Amino acid sequence: MNRRDVIKGIGLTFGYTVAAPAVLSMLESCKTEDQTWTPVFFDGNEKHYISHLVDIILPATDTPGGLEINLPQFIDMMSQDMLKPDEKNIFKEGSLVFSKRFTEKFQKDISTANREELARIFGEYFDLEDAEESTILSRQNKNINEIDPSEKESYKMYYCLIQIRKLSLFGYFTSEKIGKEVLNFDPIPGRYDGCIPVENVGNAWTI
Repeated sequence: MNRRDVIKGIGLTFGYTVAAPAVLSMLESCKTEDQTWTPVFFDGNEKHYISHLVDIILPATDTPGGLEINLPQFIDMMSQDMLKPDEKNIFKEGSLVFSKRFTEKFQKDISTANREELARIFGEYFDLEDAEESTILSRQNKNINEIDPSEKESYKMYYCLIQIRKLSLFGYFTSEKIGKEVLNFDPIPGRYDGCIPVENVGNAWTI
């Protein structure tokens, strides 16, 4: 299966998310090829490594990549405008944990991290056994005040990384470019049939 088919398959999960007009206009406002953009929420280190992570999560192949539709800018704006103050604090503290662990592993500052190094460490945190993944996700469903002090660093880091991954996918599948070029697109949808076999529908649709 090629990447286009994989993305269309993922779209079956994420493609039906209903986004508020304000969110969609935020994504459209990120349409620029200018990579010298100034973040409103990220600091310089976060802009650097999150841009690499977006490219790792959604690289350009036979379909557009996350950098092509400016997902780092989108994630930056969403984090600033949509996260609550306590969520922003957890994101920032989790980002510092991730940066610290990167430095411990590679003996260099994350501001000088390259794509290959970030892919290695990001993979280590997400290529997990089912039981370990379940534990982490279960922990993320709790309030930080319920987390054991010995697990708070990991909790904050995973909050940050999961937020980046989640917003990358959300932004990707709500973008006009992906909606028209990757998912099935019908600008004038017809009648609604609620009970038909999935195989008769085909790929995820965007309207």
